[in-house]
Amino acid sequence: MPMSKPPYPAEFRQQLVELVRAGGVPARLAREFNVSATTIAKWAAQDAVDQGRAPASKADALSSAERQELVQLRRENRQLKIEREILSKATAWFAGRGDKTFTPSSSS
Repeated sequence: MPMSKPPYPAEFRQQLVELVRAGGVPARLAREFNVSATTIAKWAAQDAVDQGRAPASKADALSSAERQELVQLRRENRQLKIEREILSKATAWFAGRGDKTFTPSSSS
């Protein structure tokens, strides 16, 4: 398994995005800062989406905040499915026991 690099600091990413916005070419910046040109281009594209300046082809792309929310909602959904499955199994187990846990009074 290849070892992954630690993420670049947010300030560093933002500086490179600003250089791209100012007309810098990702390939040239990549050589200068020892970062992949593809990575720089992706950072610049995501920043454009976040700022609402994305081209028409990227108009339906998720902003960083939306992507974070989606991850959180998927995590919550997965947890709720697990809890629902546990409750379903517990209900089936209690129903299958056949024990009466409550006997109504016949004095009414």
